[in-house]
Amino acid sequence: MKTRTIGRSGVQVSDLGFGGASLGNLYRATGEREAAEAVAAAYRAGITYFDTAPHYGLGLSERRLGKALAGFPRDSFAVSTKVGRALDPNPDPTGSDLGSGGFAVPDDLVRRWDFSADGVRRSIEESLGRLGLDRLDIVYVHDPDTHADEAVTAAIPALISLREQGVIGAVGIGMNQVAVPLRAVRETDLDVVMLANRWTLLDRSGQELLDTCADRGVAVVAAAPFNSGLLARPRPPADAMYDYQPAPEQLLAEVNHLADVCERWDVTLPDAAVQFPLRHPAVVSVVAGLRNAAQVAQFVARRDAAVPPEAWAELES
Repeated sequence: MKTRTIGRSGVQVSDLGFGGASLGNLYRATGEREAAEAVAAAYRAGITYFDTAPHYGLGLSERRLGKALAGFPRDSFAVSTKVGRALDPNPDPTGSDLGSGGFAVPDDLVRRWDFSADGVRRSIEESLGRLGLDRLDIVYVHDPDTHADEAVTAAIPALISLREQGVIGAVGIGMNQVAVPLRAVRETDLDVVMLANRWTLLDRSGQELLDTCADRGVAVVAAAPFNSGLLARPRPPADAMYDYQPAPEQLLAEVNHLADVCERWDVTLPDAAVQFPLRHPAVVSVVAGLRNAAQVAQFVARRDAAVPPEAWAELES
């Protein structure tokens, strides 16, 4: 597994990253043993970058990840988590977070947007406690879609201060859109952008952001390379999802065209989807959600699959 450096921070990440949403029971429960085995399998396969967030299972993902990594040397892996969603006691629990948050966990806590400097510091302290770590390698400001001003003027400066104190190694922003991260790259001293769904074999709307990051020495972590599952099979099913919604017919036609190209060159669509983001010079890692050891092995195999230059010439045209 190759490792790459996050900008000027010195933080190193493997070129494949472990997405920890499933550790928090995204959409359905993941067993304790299954979760631990997935993390261990990733580490053994050379995946040493692990991403999580308080949002994922109301803290469950962080607790499980910290426990699973506890037996490995601290300097041998990198962990990122996120700030922006404070976790407060829920005054009116329903018994499950599935309906509101999408995670199969009890909703004894509730999320509250908080991008203030004090909120950032509290969030990091709580994350460190759940993870059982004394420092974090990367911290992202998480989904400030309607809080861009506060993210740029309060949350990111607070993270930069913590970076200068050595509490965190690198400062980032993580989103499913381009405009706010582009503003943050231009106006603040970011180290890294985590861009989900917008730099994939199908959706290349992140081009300007990635090119700007490359020019400024800001690293990019490309998350969700399968576009919510649309690129996860050799051919998309008719009921495939895109951006967590049913994929429109025009988009399905585009994916089937990409699949046609892949088949002509004896390549599978998911293999190309995993490898495509790393072809941009700004991208240091591709992160996918991994629920079990079998998915880890498949993810690594897709990165290692042979894709001839002629296939890339057609796929990228």
